[in-house]
Amino acid sequence: MFGISEIAIFLIIAVLIFGARKLPELARSLGKSARILKSEARALKSDGISPTVPADPPADGANDPRVIRGTATEKPGPH
Repeated sequence: MFGISEIAIFLIIAVLIFGARKLPELARSLGKSARILKSEARALKSDGISPTVPADPPADGANDPRVIRGTATEKPGPH
């Protein structure tokens, strides 16, 4: 995926942008965020909740939560 030269260039750019003092704090924060995301994904998986959206909604939209239904009394059209 990435070679040593690409990683070295990335680290040099990161040091120039953030400074050498901020990099350890940034890495800690990134690691903590990754652990939280991983634990939440495991919790969803153990609860049986799929974090993905179904590929194809029903064609008629009968059970589609994105469809808004109301009780309109007048016909839509120009006023």
